Amino acid sequence: MENIRNSILETQLLPSQTACFYLGQVGFLLKHLEKYILIDPYLTDYVDQHFTTDAVKWVRRYPAPVDPGDLDFADLVLCTHPHTDHADPWTLTKIAEVNDKAVFAGPDSVCDVYEELGIDSSRICRLKADQPHPFFNDVTVTPVPAAHEELHPDGRGGYEEVGYLLELGTQRIFHSGDCCPYEGLEQRIMNCDMMMLAVNGRDYYRRYEQDIIGCFEPKEAAIIAKRTGAGLLVPMHIDLYDVNALNPAVFVDTLMEVNRAQKFHIFMPGECYVLCD
Repeated sequence: MENIRNSILETQLLPSQTACFYLGQVGFLLKHLEKYILIDPYLTDYVDQHFTTDAVKWVRRYPAPVDPGDLDFADLVLCTHPHTDHADPWTLTKIAEVNDKAVFAGPDSVCDVYEELGIDSSRICRLKADQPHPFFNDVTVTPVPAAHEELHPDGRGGYEEVGYLLELGTQRIFHSGDCCPYEGLEQRIMNCDMMMLAVNGRDYYRRYEQDIIGCFEPKEAAIIAKRTGAGLLVPMHIDLYDVNALNPAVFVDTLMEVNRAQKFHIFMPGECYVLCD
């Protein structure tokens, strides 16, 4: 797979546009006003190497579209929770090694991981759920509690897992992280221009025989997008691992059943989508 570093850097945008590059699993790189924001970059085979067992075979379907060592230009790294396909130790340590300007942000559960990896505390920003945090000119990030299959309070006034509502100029982008519906979620994420939801689903056998905690079912994603007035619905977490994937045709078929008018986009690895006002 072609390394997309040059494509990221050379993409020219208007102030009213945001470029969204898909990195695989739930990973994205957003470019806005020449600022680069990484969300859950998982760019190695850490999971394959550390979690494959006789019962569960973790094998990446495709290589990462960019090497973490090539992300020396990133300004902000956001991880949603400590699972290693979201807060990947190998990816994060490599970015910190080659990049001395990036800020590493997230809930306390993630910031503890950053510190354990040796990232200097001066580069770590602890975010609180439901509290907007301005990072750059025209960039505000609000952590949104995420129910991975249920909400997990961290005992420190926050949650173990979050998603992120990003306000980039006039655009609103929601990245759910690993999440399921819960009371209060819809009110937090109304009228997003782009809604990125993990829709790999969940079931008893994955949860209790393979220890795989689930996320949105396709029908749930379609309903929440409709109820909140989402502009563009993007399914995530569906394509990297066979043991925890979803056939995209199932997502599309369900969406056509629930809300045929809903705009959607299914990303290919390394693909860029430019979101316009």
